[in-house]
Amino acid sequence: MGPTASGKTDLAMQLCDRLPCELISVDSAMIYRGMDIGTAKPEREVLRAYPHRLVDILDPVEAYSAAQFRADALQAITEIQQAGRVPVLVGGTMLYFNALQQGLADLPEADPIIRARIEAEAAERGWPAIHARLAELDPEGARRLKPNDAQRLQRALEVVELTGKPISEHWREQGDAALPFDIIPIALSPGERSRLHQRIEQRFDIMLQAGFEDEVRALWERGDLQANMPSIRCVGYRQMWSYFNDEYDREMMRYKAIVATRQLAKRQLTWLRGWDGVHWLESESSNLVADVLKLSDAAVI
Repeated sequence: MGPTASGKTDLAMQLCDRLPCELISVDSAMIYRGMDIGTAKPEREVLRAYPHRLVDILDPVEAYSAAQFRADALQAITEIQQAGRVPVLVGGTMLYFNALQQGLADLPEADPIIRARIEAEAAERGWPAIHARLAELDPEGARRLKPNDAQRLQRALEVVELTGKPISEHWREQGDAALPFDIIPIALSPGERSRLHQRIEQRFDIMLQAGFEDEVRALWERGDLQANMPSIRCVGYRQMWSYFNDEYDREMMRYKAIVATRQLAKRQLTWLRGWDGVHWLESESSNLVADVLKLSDAAVI
């Protein structure tokens, strides 16, 4: 695990050179076909040498949930273990990692009518007022959500209306998510935030030089993709899409994409700091593979 641009994929492939591993991608953007440069997806020759499961499994018009990821990942893990090999999950989508380890509550599908009503109320009174209403219905759930977390507040109220139970109760009923295997959680990150920011900026410029604009334009010209789709909301793609829609110029697109990627890295690090039992490794260390092998040996012992 780790923030974007921390070198996770390179380390995972080096492990494959030393151990009987198979890789499972934990990335909500690499699942899409035709989204290669902006997702930092390994090149075709690399993927042939180091196959990644759950890469290129969907068209960008399709959606994919954390629940679907958990089911697909568990199936892949089982198949890899039955073949006598070691599954290595690599990526930066912390929601997916969390879903795999903690399980997911059995929640109802979204209701567009209820959502529209909540959004209208929020537009009139503000999201803090929605948070206050949730606090009356579900104090525990409200304590876990910020007053301006629009998406989660909307979902929490929607669940109450659809099921008659607070979302916190659904969380408690999530049940035992114990997995039939041990996990070694490893987080890879540069020691200094400034170094990570530098790597993010350099990587985005390399993406632009590699043809990222042409990649997104091909998606934009399809005509069946919209800015609100999960695929187009991916960092970098969203900013390039706005550039094509003349919302700002190319230099502003670059700036906004880099800032959004830094914000993504910050959120990823926040998730990881709250992860129980995580082993932190310095991404620029020259002994990364050896450090991981030591951790795996200790876990087996």
